[in-house]
Amino acid sequence: MHTAERLTLTRLPSGVPVETTVHTYEGDEDGPTLYAQAAQHGREINGTEVLRRLHERLDHDELSGRVIVVPVADPLTFDHISYTTPEVIDSVNPNMNRVWPGDAEGSLHQRIAARLWEYAGDADAIVDLHTGSPDMLTHTVYLKGDEECRALAEAFGTELLLAEAAGDDADTEWSERNFGGKLRVAATREGIPSITPELAHNKQLVESAIEVGVEGMVGVLEHMGMLGGDGDSGGEEWDGTVARNHLGRVKAADSGLFLVDDGVELGQSISSGDHLGRVFDPTTYEVLQEVEADRDGVLYSVALESTVTAGQTLVGVALLDVE
Repeated sequence: MHTAERLTLTRLPSGVPVETTVHTYEGDEDGPTLYAQAAQHGREINGTEVLRRLHERLDHDELSGRVIVVPVADPLTFDHISYTTPEVIDSVNPNMNRVWPGDAEGSLHQRIAARLWEYAGDADAIVDLHTGSPDMLTHTVYLKGDEECRALAEAFGTELLLAEAAGDDADTEWSERNFGGKLRVAATREGIPSITPELAHNKQLVESAIEVGVEGMVGVLEHMGMLGGDGDSGGEEWDGTVARNHLGRVKAADSGLFLVDDGVELGQSISSGDHLGRVFDPTTYEVLQEVEADRDGVLYSVALESTVTAGQTLVGVALLDVE
């Protein structure tokens, strides 16, 4: 059985409600509850399309348990086609994915998170769909050392998994960027296995990214024994790459134009010292920076927009030594 509930998340100063829709799919048998959402960051729309297609594929007669789906978790950023809200809407917490599990008496994003946590907090597992950018390799992030989260990530099936440390084991940058308020982290702290798939591309509906997302959601449902299974998808064993979280970056030492070397491709294995490109002054032709990998690992992002400013990330490298 499928039901759709129009839910008021919070209200704007004028009294206009901020609303979204919560879809619930109830199976004929007792089983676990999966919570899935998309578009916490409003420009990341491929996850929203993934959930629409999942709606078309769910066979309610075979579903065991309950699936709760929120295709647009943050209408404020969705309507602005943005990653965060404008300062005038929430100057305290512009990024919704830094405030979980929320606060019913807090800022607008804290109130939205608290309202959705009423659903997510009772789930047995959570999939928080995000999308990266055209210059980022599709991957799934999970809590390093958590076997249930790792199994959920493998079931989703992206070729690259990123194990992210948290708490005392996290990198300094992790804490400085307030990653502890991510939905995945807050849920895991409450004992709810959670993953964050990052499907490549934003602002555009990209078929390849959507297909990965739909198959990933089906894989999670089969893994949980909710669709035609008993907790084992029965498919081929996952044999992708596991790396450490994506805080390894090579940044621009100066502003200019970034020219990527021929043959540099997302997903390739690289070694410390490998030459990846150069930054040069477009007016004097002076080479300002020879861009080299600073560690061994997997190349998971490369800046596609060639005009770069000092401090901007040029390439991202995920470390392989995670065990």
